[in-house]
This record gives sequence, C-alpha cells and structure tokens, in this order.
Amino acid sequence: MFFSFMRGVVRVVLFIINGPFEIQNKEALPKDENYILVAPHRTWWDPLYMAVAARPKRFAFMAKEELFKNVFLRFILKNCNAFSVNRKNPGPSAIKTPVKILKETDLSLIMFPSGTRHSKALKGGMAMIAKMAKVRVVPCVYQGPVTLKGLFKREKVVLRFGEPIDLSDIKKLNAEGLQEVERRIQGSFDQLDFQVNPQFVYAIEEDVEVVQEDKKSE
Repeated sequence: MFFSFMRGVVRVVLFIINGPFEIQNKEALPKDENYILVAPHRTWWDPLYMAVAARPKRFAFMAKEELFKNVFLRFILKNCNAFSVNRKNPGPSAIKTPVKILKETDLSLIMFPSGTRHSKALKGGMAMIAKMAKVRVVPCVYQGPVTLKGLFKREKVVLRFGEPIDLSDIKKLNAEGLQEVERRIQGSFDQLDFQVNPQFVYAIEEDVEVVQEDKKSE
C-alpha cells in the first residue's frame, strides 16, 4: 500500500514539475510474471518515471547502503521495497536478496545494469539475478532532460519499453556469455532510443555544461 501511495505522490509531483510524459509500447510489459526492468541510468529521476510508467506493477529497488543511514529516508526506502547494497563490496546478498524477491513475491525489480549514471558498461549482476530467478529482462529507455533546469522547464520526457529478453539460453556467464548479454541489452537500448528519436544522443550533465561554456567563450 505504501509503495502505491508513494508512486501516486511521485506521479503528481512529476506532473506538476514537468507536465505529462509520453509512454511508448507499454503493451510489451509482461502481465502475469515478474521481470527485471532495466535501463541506461541517465538521471537520478529516471527510476521514478519507470516506476510510474509501468504501473500497476510494483517493484523492488537496489539502493546504496549510505542512503539507509538517514532514519527518515530509511523508512521511506524500506517501505518502497528498496534494499541496501554495498557498492564497493556487494557480497552474496546483492544477488540472493533480489532473487528471493523475484521468486517469492509479486514484486518485479528495477535495475540499471551499468550501475552508475555515467557508465555504459553492463554488469553481470543483472544477468546472474535473471538466470537464478528464471525471469526475463525488459529493456526501457528514458529520453528527456538530464538537468533539473531542463526538468523544470518542462522539456519533453519520453519512456519507451522494449520486448522482453530471455537470457536463459546463455549457459555460462563467462567473458563470452557476458559479451552476449551486453550485445542483447545494449542492442535493445540502442534500438529503443532510435525508435523514440533517430537523432537522439545522450549527453551527461558534465558534457552539457562543457558545451555551454564553449559557446560562451566563442
């Protein structure tokens, strides 16, 4: 109940700040099974848009353990199905906890395979979780403002879902297996970005600032 309530609050806040956003190909989302919803991590608010766009499905999240040190924030995170992960030294629970959630509850999982907002490198944790939990991976891309200024200026936000990806045929997550995982996931991200906007190029916040400074100096 708390998750649904908070998602409703987030939906209203996002609407007030940025207005309505576009959801594309929502019919691709599995109806009667858990899955891992994955996307390239482009802003700190793209998981909020993902959770809102995929409703009514409820999700669990990974969150860095530092966020749980604040009592108020810890209460919200835990009641929104978040679990802590030590990013420097993940440990077995980083795999076991989400696998258990996917197997034993009605919660799906939102993950960013690259791990950080500024990385494209896909990590093996997502593939391991998907294989152990025997769930499919659903790709998603966010296109929209990457700065708070752009968000408040109501630059258009588009979220597009892709067709579920089955990784069960990849027998070993060795170098060759992980390369195949990355090919499938990154290939789907690239395809979705192209379908939303063939001219789309993702620029991180630092890149945007550099371009703006270069224009000022000209």
